[in-house]
Amino acid sequence: MKLTSSAAAILELIRTGANESAEPLLALFDELDPVPATFMYGRWRGGLLTADRELGVLLTRMKWYGRHFTDAEHADPLLCRRSDGTLYSFAGLGLARLRELSFRGKVSAAMIYDDQPMIDVFRKISENVVLGVTDTKGRPTDFFFHLTRD
Repeated sequence: MKLTSSAAAILELIRTGANESAEPLLALFDELDPVPATFMYGRWRGGLLTADRELGVLLTRMKWYGRHFTDAEHADPLLCRRSDGTLYSFAGLGLARLRELSFRGKVSAAMIYDDQPMIDVFRKISENVVLGVTDTKGRPTDFFFHLTRD
């Protein structure tokens, strides 16, 4: 599969562990293709591209591992690691569901939190990697992360 220049640029950021500012990431996000909700089913390992944001700091402290999407109605947004390495679903911020919605001109899979004013929207980097952005009501759109299919 041939990657777009945007996808290749994001994969390079992931490889280097760079902490990027939101503006260039948003431009790259806009160039990526959308994904259907069913594409997201399964367990995904996460990583942060804007780790210095408040949410990134929180996820790092929580030892965030990634996400699990069972189906359209059941998503575990915060899979975390215990000190012994086992995974658990942290439900303190609530659970979530998957929908396809329009964001920045494209309809793509999005995770909608049950109890938080937040939506995570996904765009395709490759068959096994997506870029996510968190859209929080009343806050700037500046938190980016990536998910790799387990």
